[in-house]
Amino acid sequence: MSFNRVGKFNMENTGDGPQGPPPAVKAILSKFSSGKEEDKISGYLKMLKVGPDLLKFIPGEKASDLRTWLESYRFWNQGGMNNVKAMLQIITQRWLLESQNGEKEKLAALESLPVPQLEVTPDIGLLHPLLTTKEGTTRFASNPKSYLEWRLSSECYAEADRKGFTLAPKDAPRIAILLYRKHVITNQRYIIDLIRMFEEQGLMPVPVFINGVEAHTIVRDWLTSDHEINGVEKGTIVRDSTYKANEAVSVDGIVSTIGFPLVGGPAGSMEAGRNVDIASHLLKSMDVPYIVASPLLLQSIPMWKSNGVLGLQSVVLYSLPELDGAIDTVVLGGLVGDKIALVPERVRKLCSRLKGWIGIRRTPPSERKISIMIYGFPPNVGAVGTAALLDVPNSLEHLLRRLHEEGYNIGDFATDPDATGQSLVAALSILCQDSVIAAGVDRMQKAVEDRMQRARDGDATVPETLARPGGGLGGAKVAGKEMNFDDLEKMLGKYMMKKVRRAWPESERGPGVNSKGEMVASGLQLGNVWITVQPLLGVEGDPMRLLFERDLTPHPQYCACYEWMHLPEVKGGHGVQAVLHLGMHGTVEWLPGQPLGNDRQSWSDELLGGIPNVYVYAANNPSESILAKRRGYGTLVSYNVPPYGRAGLYLELANLKDLVNEYRTAETSSSSRKELRDAIFASCEKAGITSDVPLSSFDNSHADASIQSVSDEAFDLWVSSVATYLVELEERLFSSGLHTLGSKPTEKELCSYLNAYFKDKLSEDEIEDVIASVQRHSVSRATHDAWWHSVLSWLHEFPQNFMGEVTPSAGNTNIVDSTKGDSKREAADIVTLLSKNTEELDSVINALNGGYVLPAPGGDLLRDGTSVLPTGRNIHALDPYRMPSALAWARGERAAEEIIKQHQSSNNGAFPETVAVTLWGLDTIKTRGESIAIVLALVGARPVKEGTGRTVNFELIPLNELGRPRIDVLASLSGIFRDSFANVVDLLDDMFERAAASDESPDMNYIKKHALELEADGTERPAARLFSNPPGDYGSMVNEVVDNGDWDKSESLGEIWTGRNSYSYGRKEGGGGTRSGTARPDVLNKLLATTERVVQEIDSVEYGLTDIQEYYANTGALKKAAENRKKSDESGQKKKVALSVIEAFGGGGATGGGTDVQVKDVEDVLRLEYRSKFLNPKWRDAMLQQGSGGAYEVSQRFTAMVGWAATAEVDNFVFDQAAERYALDEEVAKKLQKSNPGENLSLSHEL
Repeated sequence: MSFNRVGKFNMENTGDGPQGPPPAVKAILSKFSSGKEEDKISGYLKMLKVGPDLLKFIPGEKASDLRTWLESYRFWNQGGMNNVKAMLQIITQRWLLESQNGEKEKLAALESLPVPQLEVTPDIGLLHPLLTTKEGTTRFASNPKSYLEWRLSSECYAEADRKGFTLAPKDAPRIAILLYRKHVITNQRYIIDLIRMFEEQGLMPVPVFINGVEAHTIVRDWLTSDHEINGVEKGTIVRDSTYKANEAVSVDGIVSTIGFPLVGGPAGSMEAGRNVDIASHLLKSMDVPYIVASPLLLQSIPMWKSNGVLGLQSVVLYSLPELDGAIDTVVLGGLVGDKIALVPERVRKLCSRLKGWIGIRRTPPSERKISIMIYGFPPNVGAVGTAALLDVPNSLEHLLRRLHEEGYNIGDFATDPDATGQSLVAALSILCQDSVIAAGVDRMQKAVEDRMQRARDGDATVPETLARPGGGLGGAKVAGKEMNFDDLEKMLGKYMMKKVRRAWPESERGPGVNSKGEMVASGLQLGNVWITVQPLLGVEGDPMRLLFERDLTPHPQYCACYEWMHLPEVKGGHGVQAVLHLGMHGTVEWLPGQPLGNDRQSWSDELLGGIPNVYVYAANNPSESILAKRRGYGTLVSYNVPPYGRAGLYLELANLKDLVNEYRTAETSSSSRKELRDAIFASCEKAGITSDVPLSSFDNSHADASIQSVSDEAFDLWVSSVATYLVELEERLFSSGLHTLGSKPTEKELCSYLNAYFKDKLSEDEIEDVIASVQRHSVSRATHDAWWHSVLSWLHEFPQNFMGEVTPSAGNTNIVDSTKGDSKREAADIVTLLSKNTEELDSVINALNGGYVLPAPGGDLLRDGTSVLPTGRNIHALDPYRMPSALAWARGERAAEEIIKQHQSSNNGAFPETVAVTLWGLDTIKTRGESIAIVLALVGARPVKEGTGRTVNFELIPLNELGRPRIDVLASLSGIFRDSFANVVDLLDDMFERAAASDESPDMNYIKKHALELEADGTERPAARLFSNPPGDYGSMVNEVVDNGDWDKSESLGEIWTGRNSYSYGRKEGGGGTRSGTARPDVLNKLLATTERVVQEIDSVEYGLTDIQEYYANTGALKKAAENRKKSDESGQKKKVALSVIEAFGGGGATGGGTDVQVKDVEDVLRLEYRSKFLNPKWRDAMLQQGSGGAYEVSQRFTAMVGWAATAEVDNFVFDQAAERYALDEEVAKKLQKSNPGENLSLSHEL
């Protein structure tokens, strides 16, 4: 639009302010909108109608030029062949008038030419295939109410009978469908087909066409719902003044085929998320499903089928609508030549999902049948009922009791004082045992009762919780089904069953099969609630198999469980109306199929059918949640991270601190001070501190000498560094315990959150005062009738009542230090928001009611501040076209400088030729692209952004400006990064290609140097630098191998990684599309051979190097793969590859951050993490309080410890102290045995 110009008028905004039309247009525009910011764009369309006529009366050349532009654009916007011809005539006419140089006859002739009549189609209207004139031409309804009156009229039904047109029943659910007006004007057939198929599927469409920018005005002014009507009657909802009661209708759901944000549409996408609050307010008032579903306008159907949804199309259909809380996106078709076509089966899928949501809403809670699915992966190690950062047993119990309060039938569980979630999980673990499955469903109840008796008899191999009266099960009974292949074919259909039979022959049925070869689906029934464990993803010894064989199918029992679960009871199924996946994360969203944009052959699409999937997910993982939302149709409900704790010092570390303090305060000449030297050094050696603070660094001349030979000055400096290290360790944060869904934090937990967030900006006393004051206000607010009114009142009184109380100041109690005041206000906000953790369960209930769940960005408090609170939200990621952000670029640039300095300091000033950088979806989203910025800065490039703020290019910085060589980079992409940030992959690939082809010396451009060497060897695409798993696959498999103990030499782990990551991605790979990679092992091996350093960012306190398996399985194994390709020295040893770690959490809010970046060696970070968490009694005891879930978390750290020992270096003291803290401590071992016998066995195996 900025390139539009006529004469002296142009649409370019040359000012320094925000982008938009020039002042002349803005002045006219202001007269045509409602005055609301969000309505300006739709007001602009109204201006086009009358603006040219008004400008006739305004003299001046520029006004005439503006009129020409408005008039031309008015014809263009109306569309159609005749209008476009007319627009060209107007432009030509004006140009000729200006070029005649005063020739009166020609001017008169031109001016006398008749202006073509504008063929007008309403800007907004409603249509239907049966809504026609007597002549058979299309006519449009002017508003939804008149449309619905026609749709329900005898005239409509008579016309349908005459034409053989199927209409939905009069009481059918009503679905508002937002359509592109331009597609109506150009007679795109798919619109009529879409309306017809909705009718055939039993849904009554209310099809509204718009230009694209007015979607929010339709929702606000023309639509309402039962929820909104009831809220207005009760006074809890206030409609906007623009609401048109005489034109609006009530609907049961909203489907947008427009994509983009609800407010502003394509124009509103210029500043992603700017009007999210407006959109979410409108949709929350409606409280009906909001779904974006559309045919692809930028891709053909074959391209979608082969590659999934790509590039900008994914942003339009997924990223931007998700900011508004859109769910269940369905690709309805795509381009066939220059036409837009539907895939009928996809329209039926959309309709089935709509009917699922509306059906559960129309079913009374007491009659609703739902399934709660928990996880049990990996198998046979006590992992049943675990999830990241979530106490699943207690969360399950809280959820069931809340369901009872809402009127759901959960049997006797809520009224049984002995019923616990721990017992339910223990019983479900029994149902997962191979021997129990083999015996069949009929014997499962007895198996559970036998274990209950053994628990009462004191059998230590059975969870103690089953000794409670009734086993603590609240009357839960086993419910399940056994199915053969014929039964499965009836549920799956012949097409999908053929795939299953081909992948799983009779001799290889997979897990979950009884002794008769039948698939077993089983769980515990509580009234109308069926609780089950999600089937295993793979087979014994290869539990992740499905992730790595794209053409494979889920094993038969996996299919049978999901299909039987949602099959209606009248057809022999269990009749579940919704499934709730409890905790992060399950596996259905990872099944084989399209990376993005499910089709008929995507297994998650098949197995979930049309039932709502309410997915309880960790708030701090927006990366993997994308898969749950997009591939698994998950309506996400986020849960909070557990409270933070500070590591403190313990045992030998506490003793060392005392010795250091005593030494530093003793007289310099005292004999006791000299005696302390030996004690301090011995304590440091025992605790392994000499590895972190080596004495030799302070007195090189005595590196191998006795401690007594070290000078006093050198020893004093060393002790000072030891003291500094102890302070860092003491203040280090860890995630304390696990979170319980819907639980409100205690005062102690609130203190821990605020202490972690504010560090030393607020004292303990100040934090306690803030909490006390907020709680007093909360009690006061509870007495008000209207919650929103009380919040406004509290905010109004806040400066006087609150600030005066917590920080009295001499002379005036309302005047406080501004910095403290800001921190205290922020602290009060955090306390208020954390206290809304109860909304987690509220949102689960509302989702199960078929309602709308408010959206929010995913992230964590320490880095992202209050924007990620409260939880209980439908979390989303960010616009991938805006990365890296300005702060991410600054921090990434600084990190690259530190990485180079770190390398030079240990390599005699030499630059690294190749650095491997891991690019993961999670840290990319949470840091807004810091790892991308690190890659750019190492290469010597910078992001180029257009006026809208979107990144369009990575330009190479000239070498004379860069001042150093370009570092080559091996970018190791996670599968999620590869699939979610296709635009970034393309831009990076283009950058590497240009760098390799640049007119620069190879001595100053290592990318070019290595590319020339590869080219000389005859290698194709020598500039390929972006490597990941095969298309559609995820993960390295290294953690599975380590977990199973199926390896002998650590070198083999590096080769497993290499085999799984040899696919190159980018614009020129796989025939186009970043999801279609090409295997290039030769390029990868060359890059690995030249890699001298690996870089890994850690984005949160909760997921450190030692907490989850993915770090050693990917980054550690990458390090080992590079080392495998180094030449051996004279002693037969291969050169070590360094691993730089950047802890990127704590970068936002009051915790500081900015561009200050610390880069550490992996060995240093491992020791810090082990001391502050795994070896710390404080962390251990917090986990032991979490029951079976806590025991599982302990075991995961043991596995990670083994993995890091194989791929990097783990000090001996870590293994020794781990044995002391867990296996050799009788009380601890006993607790682990009672809580989770299976996990205790696994832990012993790891040791």
